[in-house]
Amino acid sequence: MTRVTRWAAILILLAPGWPAAAQTVRFEPAAGTPTFAVREPILRVKPGDTVETRTFSRPGDYYDPEVAGPWPGEVGPFHIEGAAPGDTLVVRILKLTPNRDIAISNVTPGGISAVAADSRTRMLNEDLPARRFVWRLDRERMVGILDLPHSASKRIELPLAPMLGRVAVAPAGEEAWGGLWPGNFGGNMDAADVREGTTVYLPVFHEGALFYFGDFHALQGDGEIAGSGLESTADVTFQFDLQKGKRIRWPRFEDATHIMVAGSVRPLGDAVRIAYVELIEWLVADYGFEKMEAYQVVSQAGVLRVANMVDPNYTVVAKFPKRSLPPPR
Repeated sequence: MTRVTRWAAILILLAPGWPAAAQTVRFEPAAGTPTFAVREPILRVKPGDTVETRTFSRPGDYYDPEVAGPWPGEVGPFHIEGAAPGDTLVVRILKLTPNRDIAISNVTPGGISAVAADSRTRMLNEDLPARRFVWRLDRERMVGILDLPHSASKRIELPLAPMLGRVAVAPAGEEAWGGLWPGNFGGNMDAADVREGTTVYLPVFHEGALFYFGDFHALQGDGEIAGSGLESTADVTFQFDLQKGKRIRWPRFEDATHIMVAGSVRPLGDAVRIAYVELIEWLVADYGFEKMEAYQVVSQAGVLRVANMVDPNYTVVAKFPKRSLPPPR
């Protein structure tokens, strides 16, 4: 593994009275976990620490259950010192790069899909056959390459857009959510906005926050309609911050151009409502907007991304342009 092929995401936690000195920790995950829940931490970090790690996969042909077994789950939890219920955990993704030369996208009969018939809703008149698409990743050019032997073009190249499908804290109370689920704790949101340069804000429900991450996609279109992005692996480095006493209800994102809220539920319309209502309340609480005026400007300048339409809960991301924001209060 070279520095050029490293993925990074850094977590730094800062609060009054905590020491300024920080250390860099290299953490090599030995296993994954299939649920988001309260469990014994696998790593404890202090404010300002840098954690360099990677997503977890078993040896063998990646994401091929016949070779490597079932999906290995997420890495975590990390205990963030000083995090308490009612705080907000801030996760800055500073760098994100694939560390493998292939990515897999599976189409599974009877499995998750946004357009094919499944056990929940009849949508197409024909069943789709099982297919396993193996994409080659040119990490120098940052493109994904797929041969199309049955199509006119015979081959396609797409620019990669690396992302983490799953970032989460342990859910409230004694809840344990399977790895496929997104919710107010984060989880399997499959939002392409969770990428290098994005800050993720997650509500804290337990001491230490108990942070999880995984499900690297080298590329994924909005909706993840086939139920699979370009599934691969990545090196990760996180930077954490902690907003003491600030409670949020749903995950928030921020990048160079937008502030965003993710709402996850079914039906899709309710996910839209959650995301937009939380975005409006963010403008009121932090940027000094009157509620009806925030409602008006979001109605005209808001941008909506359907992050996933295949998971047990759908995820929608509502965005507002930072160029239209006053300085935060």
